[in-house]
Amino acid sequence: MVKKAVIPAAGLGTRFLPATKASPKEMLPIIDTPTIQYVVQEAVDSGIEDILIISGRGKRAIEDHFDRNFELEERIKDKEDAMYDEVRNLSNLANIHFIRQKEINGLGDAIYYARQHTGNEPFAVLLGDTIIDSVIPVTQQLIDIYDQYESSVIAVEEVPRDKVSRYGIVGGEELNEKLMRLNALIEKPSIETAPSNLAIAGRYILTPGIYKALEKTPKGKNNELQLTDALVELLKKEAIYAQTFEGKRYDIGNKLDFIKTTIEYALKRKEFSSKVLAFMKEIIAQHEGK
Repeated sequence: MVKKAVIPAAGLGTRFLPATKASPKEMLPIIDTPTIQYVVQEAVDSGIEDILIISGRGKRAIEDHFDRNFELEERIKDKEDAMYDEVRNLSNLANIHFIRQKEINGLGDAIYYARQHTGNEPFAVLLGDTIIDSVIPVTQQLIDIYDQYESSVIAVEEVPRDKVSRYGIVGGEELNEKLMRLNALIEKPSIETAPSNLAIAGRYILTPGIYKALEKTPKGKNNELQLTDALVELLKKEAIYAQTFEGKRYDIGNKLDFIKTTIEYALKRKEFSSKVLAFMKEIIAQHEGK
């Protein structure tokens, strides 16, 4: 049973400079909710209440966000009941722990920091700059597969064939239209060498065997310890599955996707949807008239 989650959130966020010079990219809000809050909520909605966030220098705002703020709570207590409840409940979402990645040495290195926290248990990994909107939380979808096979499971999604070189790509034996037993994982392959068009999508269930695999894995691209490389090592010892998840993924680490995500989430909210849609129509009309 998967009871713990690890959220790597130590990256520098250089693609969002200067906004991320003093503020973590994971705290960039989608309207009024920080990206990482969506990620934590997904873990909680998947039945996980023990969460370790791997942070780094300059990331204190993440810790503060999930902590109590008594002065703020007192100021809004009698003014906005709904807002008070939401702010108050942030500190009760889960048992959230923090550890710092001392140097930025790759996703694999960040995961290795979790070894004492997760011990000999399987655990979920949710990337801190990726939101996935789904009816059933994607982490829960992966847990369901883990419960069946008791092996590592990776969330994947189809991407256009001409864009496979941007992603970690998997290949293997199809067990059904959504599930594959892997025999290959390649980080950013060429179109010619890509085993499929199924891209790793920022959600994993990993067995504790990943730690020994990380210890055996040499540093790869950018002289960093890559999780995909460690999964290749793990595949030599254990089965790994890939589940094509049901839902829509938003990569908040990408500026254009961040803008699109903000618009889409605004259209989902009753207080904004009609006004945002009218504004978009007005802007489109202005551009078409030029």
